[in-house]
Amino acid sequence: MSDTLILAPDYQPVNYLPLSTIDWQTAIKLFFLDKIQVLEWYDDWTVRSARLEMRVPAVAVTKRGFGKNGGMRFSRQNLYLRDLFTCQYCDDTFNGRELTIDHVLPRSHGGVTSWENCVTACKECNAEKGSKIWRPNKTPVKPNYWALVNSVKSTYTGVRHPSWNAYLGLKESKSKVI
Repeated sequence: MSDTLILAPDYQPVNYLPLSTIDWQTAIKLFFLDKIQVLEWYDDWTVRSARLEMRVPAVAVTKRGFGKNGGMRFSRQNLYLRDLFTCQYCDDTFNGRELTIDHVLPRSHGGVTSWENCVTACKECNAEKGSKIWRPNKTPVKPNYWALVNSVKSTYTGVRHPSWNAYLGLKESKSKVI
C-alpha cells in the first residue's frame, strides 16, 4: 500500500497516472537522505526504533524535478478515464467491471485497436452494436497526459490522507480517505 504522496518541486504530483505515491519506509529513508521535504505528517501514525520516534510522512516534495511525457499509452484504464467511465452510446456512467472497449470501426471491417477507433461502451450497448457501425456520442481522440489528468481530477479518487486533496486539486466530494 502506498502511504506518502510525492510532489515535484512545483508542488504538483510527480505523476497522476498512476498517482505518485511511495510506501512509508521509502519516504522515511528519502527524508533522512535529504531527498524530500515533508509537507504533511500523519497525526495518528508513529514509527519507532531503538533510538528514534517519528510520525510518518503523508505528503512530501522532492528536491529535484521530473519531466512529464505528453503521450499516453493506450490501455483499458486510460480509455475509461478519457471517456470518464461513460458509455459513448447510451451516455450512462458505469464502474470498470461493467464496461467494455468498443471498436468504432469493428475489427471485422478492418478496424484497429487505437485511441482514434476505440471508445468505452457498456456491455449491453456493445452486444447490441455487434459488428455494426454506430457513431459514438463523442469522436474518439488520442489524449495527452494533461487531458487524462483532468479526467482523473473529475472522477472519484481514493486518498490515504485528507491533506492530499489540496495537492491533487480534488474536491472533498470527489475523494474518499482509504
